[in-house]
Amino acid sequence: MPVIELETHIKSEIEICFDLSRSIDLHQISTAKTNEKAIDGKTGGLINIDEFVTWQATHFGIKQKLTSKITAFHRPFHFRDEQLKGPFKFIVHDHYFEKQYDKIVMRDIFKFQSPFGFAGKLADKLILSNYLKKLLTHRNHIIKEFAETVKWKRILE
Repeated sequence: MPVIELETHIKSEIEICFDLSRSIDLHQISTAKTNEKAIDGKTGGLINIDEFVTWQATHFGIKQKLTSKITAFHRPFHFRDEQLKGPFKFIVHDHYFEKQYDKIVMRDIFKFQSPFGFAGKLADKLILSNYLKKLLTHRNHIIKEFAETVKWKRILE
């Protein structure tokens, strides 16, 4: 099972980082390159425990849908989203937030697995791990940009 771990250091408040990370609106801004849109469930604002969102996006030239649900929630320190339906065998994404001195450390632990046995494992290793890491890194860069400037107010106020 592939695991992507990222750590992003942000000079902001922990609540701002946490809420930006669960913002449907900011997620759509950060995934504009893949034309990702929330089309069912929670389609705007901040997603909470037991809520779901269905995303539609284009990856590798193929329009896809993925439904995820918030299955764990401890504001402002941790939340988890898990795939309910979609192209993967499973996705579990844990988001952790910790205040360290004058910054927030935002940690992502993203576990996933493709279907199709050996072929899926090969695709995970050769293509998807790197592709998904780039998507998550870009998303975190956008969260950092908004959290460290007044841009966060456009999303959260």
